[in-house]
Amino acid sequence: MEKIILTGDRPTGKLHIGHYVGSLRRRVELQNSGLYDKIFVFEADAQALTDNIDNPEKVRQNVIEVALDYLAAGLDPAKTTLFIQSQIPELCELSFYFMDLVSVSRLQRNPTVKTEIQMRGFSGESIPVGFFTYPISQAADITMFKATTVPVGEDQEPMLEQCREIVRRFNYIYGDTLVEPNILLPDNAACLRLPGTDGKAKMSKSLGNCIYLSDSADEVNKKVKTMYTDPSHLQVSDPGHLEGNTVFTYLDAFANDEQVARITGDYATLQEMKDHYTRGGLGDVKCKKLLMEVLQETLEPIRQRRAEFEKDIPAVYEILRKGCEVARAAACQTMDEVRKAMKINYFDDRALIEEQARRFQK
Repeated sequence: MEKIILTGDRPTGKLHIGHYVGSLRRRVELQNSGLYDKIFVFEADAQALTDNIDNPEKVRQNVIEVALDYLAAGLDPAKTTLFIQSQIPELCELSFYFMDLVSVSRLQRNPTVKTEIQMRGFSGESIPVGFFTYPISQAADITMFKATTVPVGEDQEPMLEQCREIVRRFNYIYGDTLVEPNILLPDNAACLRLPGTDGKAKMSKSLGNCIYLSDSADEVNKKVKTMYTDPSHLQVSDPGHLEGNTVFTYLDAFANDEQVARITGDYATLQEMKDHYTRGGLGDVKCKKLLMEVLQETLEPIRQRRAEFEKDIPAVYEILRKGCEVARAAACQTMDEVRKAMKINYFDDRALIEEQARRFQK
């Protein structure tokens, strides 16, 4: 069996560093590892419209922003197929068939769906059906391309489990046709769900607590300076706490010991710095200065690559167009197999046609 990766993002805004450490950085590493036969990365614009139906221009504009972030982060269209969800109509068809395999009560129990509904202020009958059935749509995205591995953040685990349930039910009813995917979580615990700069549980565009991959150096430094730390650490001499301290969470996600030693000149490892902070005598300003330097070392190459791609936007759209062609061909192949398994491939089944002809000739 081929080893295939599929993952993607909703184009509702530029990508932030939570996306980067949660999935995007890993995608680039996997792309360059040579361990996978195919890699698909897509923009879920159709899904984004489920709760932005009155603002299609927002989604339309952000398709190019996300594409630029993908390319700037290091995704290579020669190795990774980049495509747009809405340009693959077969995804709608497969979603339609999957709807018969999932109950309303099962969707209501999905923790990710419940969280997203609360975040967007939906309640009761106001929930758009397309948004409510997000797990079904996502299952179609994954299975259409026979993904064996889906690199995402931990908040997507309930979605992957529901996808596996759909695959198992489909294969039980119609025969072994679809591939059951595995989730690939970040290997750094700090990357599982990077908090916002304000200390909130999740970095979110809607909460305005993001550091974007495309932020300028000045913008990054300004956001780090106002970052939430330990509210009880009032004096430099006070013992500090690491738990819930956003600065150290970010350092865990981005910094390595070599950087800490080189930039600070005082600590050989990040753990040494943590120990100093917890026993007292280390101020938040110095910790934030380290984080600024670490983030700049990470983001500056990304900013530079983005600036180059921004010089030829038509070429970026061409990359997406070609990726959609490749993805569409793969989708058509899968749907041929799905229709055959479901016995709805009427015009391709010569045996059926001949059998019916003989039956009516008797």
